[in-house]
Parts: sequence; C-alpha cells; structure tokens
Amino acid sequence: MTTTSTSVIYCERLSDQLRVKHTADLFGIHFPMRLEPTIFGLAGQLSPDYDGGFWHFHALSNGGFYMAPARDTKFSVLSENGFDGSMSADAFGITVCLYAYSLLAFREDAFAEVCAEHFHLLRMLALNHIEATSILAAID
Repeated sequence: MTTTSTSVIYCERLSDQLRVKHTADLFGIHFPMRLEPTIFGLAGQLSPDYDGGFWHFHALSNGGFYMAPARDTKFSVLSENGFDGSMSADAFGITVCLYAYSLLAFREDAFAEVCAEHFHLLRMLALNHIEATSILAAID
C-alpha cells in the first residue's frame, strides 16, 4: 500500500492469536532470530527502567509494524546522541523499533531491505505521534 507523509497512519494492537502469523508474514524467521532480540537488547541499552516483560505488537495501516512494552509507566531514555528524557511505553517501543530497524538495515542482505522499509513505515507513524518530538530527538 502506498502512502504519503501526510497520510494518517492507524495502528491496531494484534491479538495474541495473530502475533506469530503477522510477524512471520512480515519478517519470516528473522523476527524471532534477529529482530526481536535486537529490540530487547536495545531497550535495555536505551532505558535503565527496562527490565523485560511482555510487549504488545502493533500492525500499521501502511503495512508497518512495531512493538511496545505492555506497561502504563514512563521510561527514562538516554540515547548516545545526548537525548535524555522520559516517554510512554508506546513512544519507547516506537523509538526502540526505529533504532532496531536502522541498525539492521545496514547489512547487505534482503532482510536489511525489509528493515529499511519498516523504518520508513514506522517513522510515518512517529511523525504524528503525540510524543513525536521526543521520539525524533531520541533517534536523531
């Protein structure tokens, strides 16, 4: 589905029954083997508040995907670019997924192309997120 940067992107939280099929359709075996562990590792690096736990999965109307910790509390976020702030679990999940997609896009394989595409799809959502300023500052 082709969208423009001015299109409104909607997200839908995936049910437990759809999580495995949806991620397999988007990323294949790379989701459990590469993407998910990268996301969890980066979450620990970006926030001293992250200590594991269940994550919600979200499908985007533009074909994108992200996951976010299933918590109602804020996360302190410290990124290497100097960002030092606090964000909701949803914004933290978007931030971590953008980091992961970017990191995994700098390889020379087909999965890198998928990650690059998903970075841009998720960034479209991030641009209109209520915490866009913090998300963009953290990933810049």
